[in-house]
Amino acid sequence: MKPVFTSFQEAVKNIHDGATIMVGGFGLCGIPENLILALVEKGVKDLTVISNNCGVDDWGLGLLLQNKQIKKMIGSYVGENKEFERQVLSGEIEVELVPQGTLAEKIRAGGAGIPAFYTPAGVGTPIAEGKETRVFNGKEYVLEEAHTADFSLVRAWKGDTMGNLIYRKTARNFNPMIAAAGKVTIAEVEELYTPGELDPNQIHTPSIYVQGIIQGTQEKRIERLTVLS
Repeated sequence: MKPVFTSFQEAVKNIHDGATIMVGGFGLCGIPENLILALVEKGVKDLTVISNNCGVDDWGLGLLLQNKQIKKMIGSYVGENKEFERQVLSGEIEVELVPQGTLAEKIRAGGAGIPAFYTPAGVGTPIAEGKETRVFNGKEYVLEEAHTADFSLVRAWKGDTMGNLIYRKTARNFNPMIAAAGKVTIAEVEELYTPGELDPNQIHTPSIYVQGIIQGTQEKRIERLTVLS
């Protein structure tokens, strides 16, 4: 059985200043919001964060931005976060923007133990500057290095005390690959079960990738509300 934390503060207690963390989710879908809140309360700083985007102004990773706890952000887009945009333009935060498919593969490769790979995305653009390129079958590719992290924080629908995880619908997004790419992975789950209660054929993340688990409710905010008249 993996450690089952009784508080979110306990779950993030080993995350230190200057750590590199990966955070699951896409927009506000499938984000480990309670673990993020615990990091805000902990006050850990100088973080390098790898995630698809950086939340919104008042929720998710946006809260770490407000507190100036993020030193560098690696993601695929700025998203709906005006504070992120402001910090980028003012030079208060270091940002590495990566094509979304490349970001996903960099994380997947890191979890699979693959140090680098070639991709056609970004060839001939500033993304390829300073990177090795090669031609395969008459087409140019750029070498991209994989991503790993000191800690991965993920959100799952169901989990058991062994650390097996099941994600719900689109909340699956980046979570499985991020769970595999962290040296220490902490999973926040909505429903917690004992071993044997989950169908092994439905498991998305096997327990081998998870070092700790905690149960918590989710607020499930909407990133952008659209009303049809």
